[in-house]
Amino acid sequence: MRVLRTADHKVMPWKNGGGSTTEVAVFPEGAGLEAFGWRLSMAGVTADGPFSAFSDIDRTLAVLEGEGIALDVEGRGTLRVTRDGEPASFPGGAPTFGRLLGGPILDLNAMSRRGRFTHRLARYVVDGKAALEATGDTNLLLARVDGLTAADVRLGVDDALLFDAPARLNIVGKGEVFLVELWAEG
Repeated sequence: MRVLRTADHKVMPWKNGGGSTTEVAVFPEGAGLEAFGWRLSMAGVTADGPFSAFSDIDRTLAVLEGEGIALDVEGRGTLRVTRDGEPASFPGGAPTFGRLLGGPILDLNAMSRRGRFTHRLARYVVDGKAALEATGDTNLLLARVDGLTAADVRLGVDDALLFDAPARLNIVGKGEVFLVELWAEG
């Protein structure tokens, strides 16, 4: 298990140059935008506009802060992603245009390279104690509040735990967490 502290997350420009993203984790470590197998990042979206295209990538987007975003995804129609709603999955290579629903947002973006990995992103609200089953070959838990404890590790805002095996995570505290489960294909 590795602890990924907020201060160590990598800030980099969007692929399309329209803003910046904070990379929480990437595999293989240090991989660029064209070579990663999977990636988890956060981005502030301050205006309507096109999303970066990632061929052969499956994406799942959740809203961490702000009201939400409507994603016009070619071949999929409009996906409405709100702060308290379910994350939305779509092909990263499909032309996608985002329209903000009431102002800027901070999003969480899980991506996996089709044919190499699959993923699932889920949001949970912990109220005291919770036990989450992480079933992926690789799993990543992102805390959205300060002071949660998971696997006996105290986490701050946007700190993450990365572990390379299925696990039962005992979480203590109050607040929101996001769990990304990843499975290797083939």
